[in-house]
Amino acid sequence: MRKFEDTYLHKGLRKKLVAQLKEQGIKDQRVLDVINNIPRHFFLDSAFDKIAYENRPFPIGEGQTISQPYTVAYQTELLNVQQGDKILEVGTGSVYQALVLAQLGAEVHTIERQKKLFDAQEKKRKRQEFFNHPDIHFYLGDGYLGVPEEAPFDKIIITAAPPFIPEKLMAQLRIGGVMVAPVQDADERQIMMRITKNDDGTWEEERFEEFVFVPMLMNINH
Repeated sequence: MRKFEDTYLHKGLRKKLVAQLKEQGIKDQRVLDVINNIPRHFFLDSAFDKIAYENRPFPIGEGQTISQPYTVAYQTELLNVQQGDKILEVGTGSVYQALVLAQLGAEVHTIERQKKLFDAQEKKRKRQEFFNHPDIHFYLGDGYLGVPEEAPFDKIIITAAPPFIPEKLMAQLRIGGVMVAPVQDADERQIMMRITKNDDGTWEEERFEEFVFVPMLMNINH
């Protein structure tokens, strides 16, 4: 069984990473502090241990990746997480993003469509107390359907690129709530968007930078 250790070297590398994120324009100090406190190398295979704090994505199996730290920080900053927010995360992946949200004080409901990834994370939670955060709730299912039994959510974050804004997810967002997602446009660019739900069920869209995510797929893959 892998032994999880957070050494002085790891902590030093995290400080350098946070300094780099500041240079790239991340301003929310709460987000920077949380990234500085979470051992990213715990979420990766031990083979990546020495490069885990490079500002780039890494594979986690089943064709999925742990997002680049800048991307995690960028989406989280756009979401503007507040203490007690009830957040739906679509695309659990490595659980790193979910833990960032939980350590900012959110109640996180996270859904994963890849059964092998879901099972691997479940085993990890049983073996290592670090991965058992009381405010993270896990679901296996189709991200386009969300978790209607837990709606409404204050905020929704999508960590894969849908080809459109999923209406079933918007229906699970409270009035005034915010969704952050990299939505693929007609030119196949993935544009980070912040979508705010209006009183009448319509929504306002803000467009930000272009990113590269894995596509958001429908249906459960067992």
